[in-house]
Amino acid sequence: MKKLFIALIALTLSFGVMADASKGQKYYLKYLRPHFSYNGQKFAEKYLKVEWKRMFKKDAKRFIKTFSKKFPESATFLKSERFQKIAPHIKDFTIKYAADSGELPSCS
Repeated sequence: MKKLFIALIALTLSFGVMADASKGQKYYLKYLRPHFSYNGQKFAEKYLKVEWKRMFKKDAKRFIKTFSKKFPESATFLKSERFQKIAPHIKDFTIKYAADSGELPSCS
């Protein structure tokens, strides 16, 4: 009984830390789009799912490097703690709407 209770608590808590593609879409529009020149669809379609996954490995270091180079004005934000908090959601957004996903986001 005690093990079941602990398992239920762990399961409940794990849902709170899961990333969310719809949140990622909102965060992209609010924080990244002003720095980047892409709408949400064009941004997510820049890479395939596997490429986005690689971009976000190791605290999104490849993403930060790539987009800081393309958009130098975004470098400060991309290296911030705030970006690290929203990065899992941005990752889910990009993977869900990647070039090979067949899905289109409803954002502009």
